[in-house]
Amino acid sequence: MQEIIKNTILGLFFGTFGTTIGGIIGVKFDNTSNKVLSFVLSFASGLMMAIVCFDLIPEALNISEFDTVIIGIIFGIIVMIISDMFVQNKIKSKKGSIQKNSLLKTGIAVRNRSCLT
Repeated sequence: MQEIIKNTILGLFFGTFGTTIGGIIGVKFDNTSNKVLSFVLSFASGLMMAIVCFDLIPEALNISEFDTVIIGIIFGIIVMIISDMFVQNKIKSKKGSIQKNSLLKTGIAVRNRSCLT
């Protein structure tokens, strides 16, 4: 039980620390180009995919049955599709029409996804 609490506190600390560092970088460099933003978003999405493929799915397969893991993956895909539609509607309502800037949509979707986990 004590190890679970220790891991929870460490995860909370490093998650908060990483978010804080990212926020400071985002505020400090407010004139970033689309090339830099694309690189950062690509790196973050690649890192998330690696964690899912090489850590979370194998651990889920050890804990549960294959069918349950597949149902969880399908449920996650459906939630992301709904989240994407929600973000699209939010951008429409705020700006009148969807902007050409897909990085804004991607950033909002990634932020929403990180809030869910």
